[in-house]
Amino acid sequence: MGEIKVPRDKYWGAQTQRSLENFKIGIEKMPEEIIRSFAILKKASAKANKILNKLDNYRCELISTVCDQIYSGELNAHFPLVVWQTGSGTQSNMNVNEVIANRANEIAGEKIIHPNDHANMSQSSNDTFPTAMHIASVVGIEDNLLPNIEGLRHTFEQLEEANKNQLKVGRTHVQDATPITFGQEISAWRKMLEKDTMMIGDSLKYLKELALGGTAVGTGLNAHPEFASLVAQHISQITGKDFVTAENKFHSLTSKDELTFAHGALKTLAADLMKIANDIRWLASGPRSGLGEIHIPENEPGSSMMPGKVNPTQCEALTMVACQVIANDVAIGFAASQGNFQLNVYMPVCIYNFLQSVRLLSDAILSFNQNCVVGITANVGKMKENLNNSLMLVTALTPFLGYENGAKIAKTAHERGITLEKAAVELGLLTAGEFEKIVRPEKMINPSK
Repeated sequence: MGEIKVPRDKYWGAQTQRSLENFKIGIEKMPEEIIRSFAILKKASAKANKILNKLDNYRCELISTVCDQIYSGELNAHFPLVVWQTGSGTQSNMNVNEVIANRANEIAGEKIIHPNDHANMSQSSNDTFPTAMHIASVVGIEDNLLPNIEGLRHTFEQLEEANKNQLKVGRTHVQDATPITFGQEISAWRKMLEKDTMMIGDSLKYLKELALGGTAVGTGLNAHPEFASLVAQHISQITGKDFVTAENKFHSLTSKDELTFAHGALKTLAADLMKIANDIRWLASGPRSGLGEIHIPENEPGSSMMPGKVNPTQCEALTMVACQVIANDVAIGFAASQGNFQLNVYMPVCIYNFLQSVRLLSDAILSFNQNCVVGITANVGKMKENLNNSLMLVTALTPFLGYENGAKIAKTAHERGITLEKAAVELGLLTAGEFEKIVRPEKMINPSK
């Protein structure tokens, strides 16, 4: 292919440089999480190859040392490639191989590590890139996303307990409905997060299956028969996660179903977060011309021209993140459907969107919890006012008067702007004493007790 000039102060080589020059597309760089995951799998591969007597101890230690430097981030400047490259991620795999080789040779003071023969021993881009995808996904979910979901869930649990007896009007179809407690309303938000956590957790067992050992097309050519299981053990030791080698490497290389399934759970979380954030901003709407049933923290001015205006900005940020995650799911699903024969060549765009979703959800949930939810308080007076003014309290009368008479009372009260009690008395359906005995909001929230 001819000569190509590589910057003297960089550890990458010719293949990285060719990619850098041939794919000047966009500003989206290969995620750091992928580079760190490559460092993990390259170190694990070197250790496995040493045990299998394919790599000597000195070369193994050199590769491991450089992988630790890559993982720590001190060599980040040597990974310049964009997402929009070859769909197998080959150029990023070689970027890592070249950096390992050149940095290791610098440490050794001699050319002792070759990017293909040693850093890439027993491997192919076709099995390393999907392995890096799975490692990065599992680490991001387990170490960042799930703890932040649990933090928000715990805050809701505390808020639920604090408001378990606070009566308010329920709403369906954005219209008044029968009473609930604010605690009951919050319990739905809490349960959503618990369900989302379980669904995301279910998807992790599939992401913990690794393609490494399949090499080019899934046959394992040029890798020791024991390499796949051994390298999975070392990756597990390094990460503290229970990774396993995939049973069918032909599947691992050509299908992205595990990633698509896992992101479906992330999309489900995003949908629930959208609903929760919208509920909260509607309940906090006002402060005088909206529902105004809750107070949320006032973090910053909400307008450049309207003095004193405060907006539900944390809710807005979270819902924008939800939009992005749902959009990412479309891209991942389409990319996953495009595998041809023994390889999917849409892997960089798959993992870029997946990791963005994990990162955005993790950060947005933490911000939403710390800057909004922990400061939510009930506007008790407004809740009581709205409840007492609700026409749907009439539902308590239907077992005694029937649906038609109940509807007649509600319509009369609404049309004349009077209370339900007054309408019932004027229509001759109940006495004031009978109405007060039957219509008890606190008895309507848990009829079985």
